[in-house]
Amino acid sequence: RTKVPEKPNYPLNLWSIMKNCIGKDLSKIPMPVNFSEPLSMLQRLAEDYEYADILDAAAKCTDPCEQAAYIAAFTISSYSTTSNRTGKPFNPLLGETYEFDRTSDLGWRVISEQVSHHPPIVAQHCESRDWTCWQEFTMSSKFRGKYLQVIPLGNSHVRFNNGNRFTWRKVTTTVHNIIVGKLWVDHHGDMDIIGKDNAEGIVCHLKYIPYSYFTRDVQRKVKGVVRDKNKKVTWVINGQWDSNVEIAPVTNVTGTTDNPVYQTGPSKVIWKRIMPALDAERYYGFTKLACQLNEPENGVAPTDSRLRPDQRLMENGHWDKANTEKLRLEEKQRAERRRRETEAEAAAKQGKPYPPYEPVWFTKQKEMDSDLIYHKYKGGYWESKAKQDWSVCPDIF
Repeated sequence: RTKVPEKPNYPLNLWSIMKNCIGKDLSKIPMPVNFSEPLSMLQRLAEDYEYADILDAAAKCTDPCEQAAYIAAFTISSYSTTSNRTGKPFNPLLGETYEFDRTSDLGWRVISEQVSHHPPIVAQHCESRDWTCWQEFTMSSKFRGKYLQVIPLGNSHVRFNNGNRFTWRKVTTTVHNIIVGKLWVDHHGDMDIIGKDNAEGIVCHLKYIPYSYFTRDVQRKVKGVVRDKNKKVTWVINGQWDSNVEIAPVTNVTGTTDNPVYQTGPSKVIWKRIMPALDAERYYGFTKLACQLNEPENGVAPTDSRLRPDQRLMENGHWDKANTEKLRLEEKQRAERRRRETEAEAAAKQGKPYPPYEPVWFTKQKEMDSDLIYHKYKGGYWESKAKQDWSVCPDIF
């Protein structure tokens, strides 16, 4: 589909809800659907691959430094939809999954699962013919009255068939004008894309420049450089996270160590944003891909976000019913948590071990090159889908 149902116009007293939230962790505050867009966080993270063709192009690069520059453009492109989207995605329920199989037309498919509820953690695995991506997304968030800050934790990885692997972490996002005025989003901070395995030693450093009222410069700017294994700058990257990225090879460096000047060869634009439709404001600012994320589909797991009743009611414009349903689902999740806690206490009294919560499709593992524990896709999802055997799935809706 190319559109979702239009957003109804419901007035809301924002302050009555927000005044109780200042200084609190937003993941623990029950929010009415009036603040939301009809997508879950699992679906929103699948949007990172809207411009996955950049990774297809990166896979063809013979120079790993140029490959790192393409990955930089890919990471920047994942922010493009946020410039006109201020709705909050639904917090996934523990055990909620989301699959998006676009192998036949876009060449990739992704499976995600909410593997922890406190703290909320999404594990995601995406595969294509020439590359595999995986990420763990969790965040800390604080509401400061005028603005909300989201600091992503957890790493993202891409591995190409030639053994080059790169890893990075998303930058900080700030949502401004929470109480008064028009909401707007900014991304800022530093991102290092670090080469591993066959690309060991290559680093791309990106700087997301915060929005400023006092500059004549272009806003939403990102700039960066790629350094090879000998720390020599080989590529420069320039762009805006809401429109385009261009890269250029470095031919010579003059100036000082603190203030180098890079002479470059011809630059090429390797990412250009496809703008949403002119009337997209009427349906949450969604791009064409975003409109397809929650499109009903047969044969998906019973835990899939598309089958989530409160989100579907909201998408269809029944917001009061959606709010009631959202409370029911959250209470069901709390009851399940209380049941596990009671069982764990009883087991402890008897001196018996009580197994911790186990995700269905992912398993905890140590990262190859650090002490970080992450959730690795253990396989089996697409096979279960082919057989339509969902016996391992919990009942969460």
